Amino acid sequence: MSSGRFNRVALATVAVASMAVASITFSGPLLAQPTDTADVTKSTPYPTARDLKNMTKAGSYLAARHASTDRDASAASAFYRAALRLDPKNNDLLDRAFISSLADGEMDEAIKLANRILTIDKTNRVARLVVGVHALKQKHYATAQQNINQSVRGPITDLVATLLSSWAGFGAGQTKAAIANIDKLTGPEWYPLFKDLHAGMIYELADKQKEAGARFERAYKLDDSALRVAESYAHWLSRNKDQAAALAVYENFDKKLARHPIVLEGIRELKAGKKLPPLADSAQSGAAEALYGIGASLTRRGGEDLALVYLQLALYLHPNHSLALLSLADLYESVKKPQMAIKIYERVPASSPLKRNAQIQLATDLNSVDRTEEAVKILKDVIAEDSKDVEAIMALGNIERARKKFVECGSTYSQAIDAGDAAKPNWVLYYFRGICEERSKQWPKAEADLKKALEIQPDQAHVLNYLGYSWIDQGLNLDEAMKMIRRAVEQRPDDGFIVDSLGWAYYRIADYENAVKNLERAIDLKPEDPTINDHLGDAYWRVGRKLEAKFQWAHARDLKPEADELPKIEAKIQNGLPDIDTSSSAAADKKKDADKGG
Repeated sequence: MSSGRFNRVALATVAVASMAVASITFSGPLLAQPTDTADVTKSTPYPTARDLKNMTKAGSYLAARHASTDRDASAASAFYRAALRLDPKNNDLLDRAFISSLADGEMDEAIKLANRILTIDKTNRVARLVVGVHALKQKHYATAQQNINQSVRGPITDLVATLLSSWAGFGAGQTKAAIANIDKLTGPEWYPLFKDLHAGMIYELADKQKEAGARFERAYKLDDSALRVAESYAHWLSRNKDQAAALAVYENFDKKLARHPIVLEGIRELKAGKKLPPLADSAQSGAAEALYGIGASLTRRGGEDLALVYLQLALYLHPNHSLALLSLADLYESVKKPQMAIKIYERVPASSPLKRNAQIQLATDLNSVDRTEEAVKILKDVIAEDSKDVEAIMALGNIERARKKFVECGSTYSQAIDAGDAAKPNWVLYYFRGICEERSKQWPKAEADLKKALEIQPDQAHVLNYLGYSWIDQGLNLDEAMKMIRRAVEQRPDDGFIVDSLGWAYYRIADYENAVKNLERAIDLKPEDPTINDHLGDAYWRVGRKLEAKFQWAHARDLKPEADELPKIEAKIQNGLPDIDTSSSAAADKKKDADKGG
């Protein structure tokens, strides 16, 4: 059995909504896409002071461009600033240094550069926004409003500017004008939720509790599944109505999104008889809420560049905002920058109810950059605090499985199964444990777990594929196995790995024509996978296309297959495949049995 096949199991669900973000114009993407196939999960080493001192302007600029392509904002910022010091009148360098500093969260540098930009270009909206937020933090509210109001262009920035300007107005003691500023804003259908939420927060801090409650109630009726809306309303109810009403809001949210740490913390405090404080306690933290709320929304809707700006500004105003930290780290993960996500997760305060979540994600990212021992230690510490933490146990099992510690991961997934809800078993845990058992040569246990996964989640494509392929590979249950793999392909016709399974299944039953047909399609879907290229080479050889077979094997070799597969591939390049034993009817019998299910 090809060991590469079962290391490539992917359970990915991607739900990306679209939103028009015609708001701020950047000189280039803050999160630039790479231009080659280099592994972008490995960060460029951060430049030292000596590196920067000894480099020419051209060298610094090229290094900065490379760092930007590699999505390394820290290195890009340092190199662009180094180039700018050597050519201080270069406006393009100034703009790039500003944007990269902002993307990296180097706010002191970004503010200095923003002020320099505004002496040259008074219409630069990003610089206006940054200078305005800086003034708001310094409680220079009139200056903040003046700059923020000049940063607008489009539905997103109109809303952000209005909310920030209103918080600045509140900070200046102009509550009535701040609310009027919010209320007069018109725009898309998603505006009212933000407007009522922030109007309620401003009224709350101005001690106009009746007006605050009315606004929170309106926002809650618009969307009772929005965390900060539900949380704000519950907090207000706990102080102004009764604990039961506040608890009902949290419990309703828990039904929609179970066991959110912040909601569980709120429920615990309410049951302990506590009255919950406002989410914002100042103009600065209120503005941070606005920036976080819209930034987090944008990360889920394809607006990563603008989301990055808003989240960094939110953290500038409120450095310990746990939700903003997790949103920023998640954004970095989405663009495959785990090193940057690691730095953010490490900033989550130990007192935050989200610390445990941050630790689990931190461990996952540490493992992805080969800091596996640190990752395992973190997860074991989390599990030691709560032996029933299924998410942490599963994360540990996933690391062990990825690192091919199959005996260990089987035991870990068993621990997760035992810790879980027996009334609501999780098919993924049985599936993953089955993989670990199959890879550690415990097939009867693996088969039972894979069947259990299908019992819990019938027709799950990945499980059908794994069990069906395993049976085919062992010459077992061929009719049922082929049906399973075909059902998996029907569900996921564009999954190269599952299509490869069907092609390889045909190969194993000596139906080489169908093997070639399906493996060629798998190659179209996953051209850079060494296992699929190796499989296609084998199929080509059996149908007499021997030059093409050697080409595919050579390609498989160059794609860095697993270490135990490489000698086999090199031997095939040298000698081809041995002749089939035509005296045996086994292959023909297998093909006949499988075709009954066709």
